[in-house]
Parts: sequence; C-alpha cells; structure tokens
Amino acid sequence: MKKMMFLCVVLLMGISVALAGNKPKDAKRSKTLVTTVFVTDVDCQHCVQKVMNTIPFEPGVKDVVPDLPAKKITVTYDAAKNSDEGLVAAFAGIKVKAEKEVSR
Repeated sequence: MKKMMFLCVVLLMGISVALAGNKPKDAKRSKTLVTTVFVTDVDCQHCVQKVMNTIPFEPGVKDVVPDLPAKKITVTYDAAKNSDEGLVAAFAGIKVKAEKEVSR
C-alpha cells in the first residue's frame, strides 16, 4: 500500500512539473526582427570573411548576407537584443567602416 501511495505521489509531481514548463511566452519577450542594410568599406573576400566570423555572433543577430560587389551587408537581428548603433560599433570593432543605408 505504501509503495502504491509513493508511486501516485511521484506521478503527480512529474505531471505538475511537466505542465509547469508549458507556460506561454511573455509578450515582452516576443521577437521583433529588423533587417538593416549597411554600406561598408569591404573590398575583398578577406574583409567579408572577417565580417562573417564576427557579426553573426553579436547578440540577437539572426542572419548576415554580404554583397561584396555592392559593398553592402544585410543584417537581420532581434531589436530587443541589439540595435543599428550596436551593430555599427561591432563593425568598428573589426575595423570595418559601416553606416546604415539611407532609403530614398
């Protein structure tokens, strides 16, 4: 009888722990993805490789697409974790001049 009672208690605890983990995500934590095109001074494949070894690992960065002929780099990131200014600073950290492309 004690074994049966112990098994029921353990089963109930396991179910409550499993259900507690399935909480809906908080509205504040929802991702707002932003895509920004940066005009840079990259002029060779080595520069592009330097960017690809650094920028994708910045907080919130989801995608980095370089365009060497146009000297542009498109970055998609979570606005809650980073900003255009933060990414410009990250580019400066690897000695790549970058500024947000002005849309017309």
